[in-house]
Amino acid sequence: MSARSSWTSSSASNCSHRAGAGDARRPAAPSWQVTEKHMEQVEGTSRVDAVGKNGNVRVQYRLDVQDGSTGVGNGSDTRIGVVVAARATGESPTRTTIIDLAMRRFRFDRTGVVTHVDRVYRWYEDPGVAIPPDVAAVTGLTDADVAGRGIKDEVAVRLLRSACIVISHRAAADRPRIERRLEGVGDLAWACSMTQIDWRSNGFDGVELGHLLRQAGWFHEGRGAGADVDAVIQLLRHRFDDRTALTILIKAATQPSWMVRAVGAAFDVKDMLKERGYRWDLDRRVWWREVSDDARIAEELWLAANVYAVPAGARAMGPDIEPITAATRFL
Repeated sequence: MSARSSWTSSSASNCSHRAGAGDARRPAAPSWQVTEKHMEQVEGTSRVDAVGKNGNVRVQYRLDVQDGSTGVGNGSDTRIGVVVAARATGESPTRTTIIDLAMRRFRFDRTGVVTHVDRVYRWYEDPGVAIPPDVAAVTGLTDADVAGRGIKDEVAVRLLRSACIVISHRAAADRPRIERRLEGVGDLAWACSMTQIDWRSNGFDGVELGHLLRQAGWFHEGRGAGADVDAVIQLLRHRFDDRTALTILIKAATQPSWMVRAVGAAFDVKDMLKERGYRWDLDRRVWWREVSDDARIAEELWLAANVYAVPAGARAMGPDIEPITAATRFL
């Protein structure tokens, strides 16, 4: 398959991720979900080498993700994914402006093996205000770097819509930012490489992108969005015994789940909610948690006994619960 043809014949029209598909009570999984049967062996995607008999030394390799064929997988039966990363003027997904946006597409087969990688697309954008000093320190960007520059909307939208799955390491922040900035991308399927892969149970420590990359045997020196998309693609290629990280991610992304918001919860139960795994939504000002389809009933019973019982002093009769799919997650 030529470099050109691998990106001009999108499989997006065959993907079942658009919003509104499936039973409203039980979200439907897309038809392209990766299978774990007949996994192919992939070499060169995990580069942690021990040197010496006692294994006290590890060798790491500089990350350089080349575009084109990876030389592995079934290149004749693939889907397109796109990794995105955005840097903004602050932490809030809804009250900050993108200053650095990068995207990189890849093709993957039905066993979760990355077969082709496209080039990096990256744009700086002038936010119209001064970049805060703490943001400049983290990103390395100055006001002069972004002055008068902007995202090419038509190109960015085309890249996003050509893919079956949009992947970010911080999807909960990147999706709202990108959908506020770009029109026509609100019905795409999203996945999060930070939260939807159980890195710890697979032998990794922590979830920070650079830290995960180093544990996989690679290092890179970039601080911008372009370096982030390369790091995510390399981590998606990482193999855990009989499957890749991408296999795990897509399986998690396509599972039905429920968003549970403990509306009206009393202040006194906040510690209990935190221990239960709830997080505080600063914009909505509510405690929330995403639970699997199988765990929904148990969660409702726990909330009834601990948050919405009369002694708990809640200001509502019960939680808000809504079905979540890959097309509606991280909003």
